[in-house]
Amino acid sequence: MTVEPPERPDVILVVDDDEDIARFVDFNLRLHGFDVVHAHDGQEALEVIERQRPDLAVVDLMMPRMDGVELTRRLRADPMTAVLPVIMLTARGMTQDKVVGLTTGADDYLVKPFDTAELIARVISTLRRNKEFREVSPLTGLPGNSRIRREITDRVRGGLDYAVGYVDIDRFKSVNDRYGFVRGDEFISALARSLHRAVVSVKLPPAFLGHVGGDDFVFVCAPEQVRPLTERAVVDFEMAADELYDEPDRERGYVELKDRRGQVQRAALVTLSIGVALSSQHRRITDPLEAIAVASDMKSVAKSQPGSYVAVDRRRDHA
Repeated sequence: MTVEPPERPDVILVVDDDEDIARFVDFNLRLHGFDVVHAHDGQEALEVIERQRPDLAVVDLMMPRMDGVELTRRLRADPMTAVLPVIMLTARGMTQDKVVGLTTGADDYLVKPFDTAELIARVISTLRRNKEFREVSPLTGLPGNSRIRREITDRVRGGLDYAVGYVDIDRFKSVNDRYGFVRGDEFISALARSLHRAVVSVKLPPAFLGHVGGDDFVFVCAPEQVRPLTERAVVDFEMAADELYDEPDRERGYVELKDRRGQVQRAALVTLSIGVALSSQHRRITDPLEAIAVASDMKSVAKSQPGSYVAVDRRRDHA
């Protein structure tokens, strides 16, 4: 049995020169499990952020030395803090205050006086949106590694049989070498779309699709969904990939590349290798990393076969 280490509490930076407001916010955030650090103005906030990277900042609009607007501008201009979520506190319910805060780069706002429930709800929702954004691949818009692990963990906790598939493109390097990385990204995007259509096509229970990085993808589904999902993905992707090749290469069925010695080598058109790990009553895989590792091993088996191939691990134990 694998025991996951407890997650550290999110650290919230409260920036307000009003001691009463700061103590109120501090108390209620700690009551709901957050760690809290405090700064009296924007200048001090920058110094605090330099020492301790918070997960979110609650920033008053009106402060001495450096107000909330200027602080937010500086945070957004620094690559190290550009994605730090900011909730702006405004003293009045005036539309102009809200507009200034949001156009500066604040993620949300609260109008003082506010109640505890609204404060906590906005902090939690802003943190969730920010974490989801950071976990999404900028190329495909699909969730990344931590979200993939959580999906497998949820399936384990649900006690249901599940399958994990690891997918990548055979001879993907030949695409980058022949056409460059921009065209290579088009192949990755095409695979993401093909896998998404395949995941949607298997209907309920809902299957999951994530992007590990590069041309590597992972899907999680019910065992009986593996065959229809992979068949749909392979056919769909091979058709899409053919259209991305230049016509002469597509017509002859290979691309020509020069090796280090200057000799011309032939690389067949891309196909897919898919490795699948099955967790069932005969073989319980409860560690997400193990499930992904088994699927990756099976993907290596698939790569030893010609054309697109799906290799399924059907072992009944952990041999």
